Amino acid sequence: MLIAQTPPMGWNSWDCYGLTVTEHEVLANASFIADRLASHGWDTVVLDSHWYDPAAKAGPYTGARLLLDGFGRHLPAGNRFPSAVNGQGFTALAEKIHGMGLKFGLHIMRGIPRQAVNEKLPVLGTTYTADQIADTTSVCEWNPDNYGLDHSHPGAQAYYDSQLALLAEWGVDFIKADDMVGPYFHVEIESYRQAIDKTGRNIALSLSPGRALSLEHLDHLRDNAEMWRVSDDLWDIWEDVEAQFTRMARWAPHQRPGSWADADMLPVGNIALRAERGTERLSRLTLDEQRTMMTLWCMSRSPLMLGCDLPSSPPETLELLTNADLLDVLKHSTGNREVLSDAGLVLWTAQSTTSADCFVAAFNLGEGDLERAVLLADVGVAGGREGWEGREAWTGAPASYVPSPAGPALELRLPAHGAALYRFKSPN
Repeated sequence: MLIAQTPPMGWNSWDCYGLTVTEHEVLANASFIADRLASHGWDTVVLDSHWYDPAAKAGPYTGARLLLDGFGRHLPAGNRFPSAVNGQGFTALAEKIHGMGLKFGLHIMRGIPRQAVNEKLPVLGTTYTADQIADTTSVCEWNPDNYGLDHSHPGAQAYYDSQLALLAEWGVDFIKADDMVGPYFHVEIESYRQAIDKTGRNIALSLSPGRALSLEHLDHLRDNAEMWRVSDDLWDIWEDVEAQFTRMARWAPHQRPGSWADADMLPVGNIALRAERGTERLSRLTLDEQRTMMTLWCMSRSPLMLGCDLPSSPPETLELLTNADLLDVLKHSTGNREVLSDAGLVLWTAQSTTSADCFVAAFNLGEGDLERAVLLADVGVAGGREGWEGREAWTGAPASYVPSPAGPALELRLPAHGAALYRFKSPN
């Protein structure tokens, strides 16, 4: 069975709660998704880092004392996840989320906890101990929790097998494996994929963080993961969003069912309640910038992962996440590509896979208002305007045209950092 036929869509706790998310907060966001977003395709709830840290605090990683079982595998902190006490793990929480019709996901770091190595904990099903299978020279530069694994030792695969067996037993459907692709760890990724496959459970694998990720790894990524990040963490800063245009123009032509380049989480709505960066706030991106971000992510068919606290986010956030034409591009389009980048104007096109319709996205990356006209024939509208009906997705307004000696042209009026998404319905 091919997992992730279309780009995954869900919620991740990081942008809002950082290291400190609680069971109550997870369930509140899951309930919102089930009630308000699931009918639009949003279906995954992911707990990000340090769900195994009883003393977790807002801010950066500090090298905490982790909650582990006797085999060096992470366990949920019972003071934050009450249903996990008495060795229950995430079974009860996963069942609640599954009962809402949603999928349940967890973040995990590459390798094995240093704590398990220092304590020489046994590796389940083997005669080895954690200190024998660790590569203490392989460390993450931004999270001090783990060592890498020495994959020349058979105990390394056995450790991943035991970890994934536990996660599968709890009912995990999605894993965000971090410190995997920045730099790129070929053997670790393959080992993790093998461990997932051995569980017999359909678990989607997402790889992070993605800095400087190269297309040279494309085949390997497709063989081993359902999605992979193409950048470091993205926050509610316009420059972060603007930088994704070049990256997604490079990756979009290679998107296909079961393997998706990921432009990172969406910092919309109310974020940073207890986050790594900054204090509680509504996204610093303007509404125009948020529409631009959503339009680029969908036109490039990036996975969509929300980073906000949904229950406390304003109504306009819900409108961003439920636009029918936008989500149709995400789920049912092909040939998605950038066709123009000129003096701040960027144009993308795509074709519907469920009709003869075509989509045109226009972006203004400049600092002032933009007025331009572009030939319809240059953006994939076959035969120009004749017989085609165009409508802009965000406003619902009909497309406006201007005459041109070379044929009909689409009139564009875009604010600074703004976007428009046009759907042209075929006359046939």
